[in-house]
Amino acid sequence: MFKLEGVAAFVATVEGGSISEAARRLRLSKSVVSERLAELERALGTTLLHRTTRRLSLTEDGATFLKRARLIGHEVEQATTELAERRGTLSGPLRIAAPVTFGRLHLGPALYPFLAEHPAIELTLDMDDRRVDAVAGGYDAIIRNGPIADSRLIVWTLAASRRLLVASPVYLERSGTPRSIAELEAHRGVFYTNRGLADWRFQTADGPVLVRARLALGVNNGDMMRDAAIAGLGLALLPAFVAGPAIRGGDLVEVPLDASPEGEFLYMAHAHGRSPPAKLRALAEHLKRRFGDPPYWEV
Repeated sequence: MFKLEGVAAFVATVEGGSISEAARRLRLSKSVVSERLAELERALGTTLLHRTTRRLSLTEDGATFLKRARLIGHEVEQATTELAERRGTLSGPLRIAAPVTFGRLHLGPALYPFLAEHPAIELTLDMDDRRVDAVAGGYDAIIRNGPIADSRLIVWTLAASRRLLVASPVYLERSGTPRSIAELEAHRGVFYTNRGLADWRFQTADGPVLVRARLALGVNNGDMMRDAAIAGLGLALLPAFVAGPAIRGGDLVEVPLDASPEGEFLYMAHAHGRSPPAKLRALAEHLKRRFGDPPYWEV
């Protein structure tokens, strides 16, 4: 008879793409994960994974078993959650991905009291500015700023997120202050590379308008975008939760135009078709209360 820990190791290896990644997710050594996989294959009497020095791939039996293995893991997790809820406690593992700058500035300070209140929750927070795949990455949820186009996700809104077009006083003195979106194309811009040069979208009376400025710097981190704008490299379209302190300190100036940047939201999203555990719902509600409506960083 196979063991549940072997099933968990198999699913984590497939979703992580390697035994090393599965070991990281399960917080085990590679040798333990390998042994659990081998034990599972012995119990089932078949080979589930083709192993080479470069990659792992599912066998035909492995692909068939994977569907059931995921269901088994989900059912065990649900059962554990239900028992914890009956006892009036929130407990067990929770794995979330969030962007680096927002996590450092706002998510962390909001999370700490929640975890102190619920010490039985084992939270793993992956800070990553890439658009991670919640399903393939094995996350219970992801937190992101902006649009989420993945139809496999159920999205909960945590807070409104206003973006501001900003620049340093030095840049505006040197290059002039644009007064309309038509003038932006003559300016240099600092862009968030995870969205690309098509990121500057403004709402006008005639609908949304896409603006392309000249690239001064492309980077995939909000802290560096803010610092580059402060250094006078160009205009930057930043969330208020990033730009706010620099504006209040005089390092950045909000640039008024004849149109406003399109509004966005901070989201928590989880996989479609899976009932979210009570601890995830409780965390989402906690974050909504901590961020406020309107969120405190907009004041």
